[in-house]
Amino acid sequence: MIQLQGITQAYGAHEALRGIDLDVAPGEIFGIIGRSGAGKSSLVRTINLLNRPKAGKVIVGGRELTALPEAQLRAARREIGLIFQHFNLLSSRTVAQNVALPLELAGVAPAEIRQRVDELLDLVGLADMRDRYPAQISGGQKQRVGIARALASEPRILLSDEATSALDAETTNSVLDLLRRINAVLGLTVLLITHEMDVVRRVCDSVALLDAGKVVEHGPLGDVVARPGSRLAAGLLPSFGRIEVGDDEAAREVILLDENADAELAAAVHRGARVEARVTERIGGRRVTRALLVESLREAAA
Repeated sequence: MIQLQGITQAYGAHEALRGIDLDVAPGEIFGIIGRSGAGKSSLVRTINLLNRPKAGKVIVGGRELTALPEAQLRAARREIGLIFQHFNLLSSRTVAQNVALPLELAGVAPAEIRQRVDELLDLVGLADMRDRYPAQISGGQKQRVGIARALASEPRILLSDEATSALDAETTNSVLDLLRRINAVLGLTVLLITHEMDVVRRVCDSVALLDAGKVVEHGPLGDVVARPGSRLAAGLLPSFGRIEVGDDEAAREVILLDENADAELAAAVHRGARVEARVTERIGGRRVTRALLVESLREAAA
């Protein structure tokens, strides 16, 4: 659904993106994670060509946006919704009027606008707040309005630029649950920019790590967690921490996928190891088991 090929972006002498190659499959939630200044926001604004890249191709739904004339590009952008970090709602317009704005600008008939707005407010759980103003609702509710507005033009892709970073943990989880439901119900492809690994862990199917304007690691979450030496896996699977062991013992952490975990741990115990700690969870649609094994150095030597 989204293909970036050799994307370079520069602001004066500063090169914000350096040869980005990335593919996002239709219908998935794809997370872009990185520290502040890594180039995340530059990347998301390149996808809809709000910032045109210095070099490279942006291909969305099989069309090369970087090759389109301006009129066709404007039409193509209607298929890409954008959710902002700080909501960007108009304070003088009600919740319903904020959601209606893209439709009004597109010249949609008033009756159709009202029907579409009603459907979207119901989808995001704000049907009873349509006549309130932004100052009268919470931060999480404002972001839900922003999501509804981004969906107004019936996009195929939803871009989320740090949409939860201004929200508390509970509200963040509710917004992420909403994005996952929208992804499932509408079949949208969602590209989610964040600096929080917990956000990726909770909602994403695939992830890419951006560092100094380059993609340094990427893949489906279920594959990333099993990749030796992965920086992403280290964030998705926090360590058990230090553990005291005997002089003739060594502790090691293992990552086991899917249904093989029980048999592999049983085999380790049979060889004389003991399972000091174990956690099993779902990550990227896969069953991931982390275990801390303590093994005898004498038996290993033997």
